[in-house]
Amino acid sequence: MTPTPAGTARRRSAAVLLTLVLLALAVVIAVVIAGRAGSPPPSAGPAVISPEPATTSPSPAAPATGPAAESPEPVQPPVVVPPIPQPQPQPGPEPEPITPPPSAPFPPSLRGQDLTVLPGAGNVVALTFDAGANAEGLPKILSTLSTKGVPATFFLTGTWAASNPGGVGQIAAAGHRVANHSLTHPGFTGLPDPLIADQVRGAEQTIQAAGADPRPFFRFPFGERDARTIAAVNDLGYVSVRWTVDTLGWKGTSGGISTQTVTDRVLGGLQPGEIVLMHIGSNPDDGSTLDADALAQVIDRISSAGYGFVTLDQLVGG
Repeated sequence: MTPTPAGTARRRSAAVLLTLVLLALAVVIAVVIAGRAGSPPPSAGPAVISPEPATTSPSPAAPATGPAAESPEPVQPPVVVPPIPQPQPQPGPEPEPITPPPSAPFPPSLRGQDLTVLPGAGNVVALTFDAGANAEGLPKILSTLSTKGVPATFFLTGTWAASNPGGVGQIAAAGHRVANHSLTHPGFTGLPDPLIADQVRGAEQTIQAAGADPRPFFRFPFGERDARTIAAVNDLGYVSVRWTVDTLGWKGTSGGISTQTVTDRVLGGLQPGEIVLMHIGSNPDDGSTLDADALAQVIDRISSAGYGFVTLDQLVGG
């Protein structure tokens, strides 16, 4: 069938209309797609802001935007805490100088002397014992003196007294006389006067601390003395006492000495006012204590000769 002009026109109009509809639909779709592309994707919940890790020093703040940028919070200056003043130690009083005790008196006639006998003493003997090494012979010496009822004088060094305070106490408790034999037993002639004073006063203080008073009798170590050192000791309140006879018991058996030698030497020097030098300690080589071993025989022989026994207090009227 052949289309008519009117039908042809209607078909053309319908095609144009359909084309316009399709174009309009395409524009709408494009607008919708473009709108969705510019919007943020939907979130599952409120955004969570993770805190930044703390640092040891603050970092510059990022510039703020929005209303908060117009009125920023004022930055407070750090608070400075002043140091707390610490109390300063207050100086204490100056220590008092140590003043030595007053010297025990001795007769002026004894100045300048290093006595080898007791002047004007009569038929008496003074047994004296030096202590500067060990105390090996002390128990036997004290026992013999006690048994025989004989007093004696003990010249102690300060070092011996410090090492044997009990021995010092035993000597004093038994009623014997204690005397000064220096602090460390040096030779005195080579010492200046200040060191002599240190030696004498040092021994004095140490012996006193152990419970005895050594004043006013002093014996020079090794018997080494001269006019100057005797005067220095006198000025410190001490009279110098030497000996009449040295038993040589300190030499020991290794030095060719025996108890008989000790006894014979004492009796060979026997005279009114004899001062006998003996020793407390043992010989360092053989360990013998010959003076302690011979003491009983020495006392018996002196007594048999008609002599008695005194301490050095006889020198000062004791």
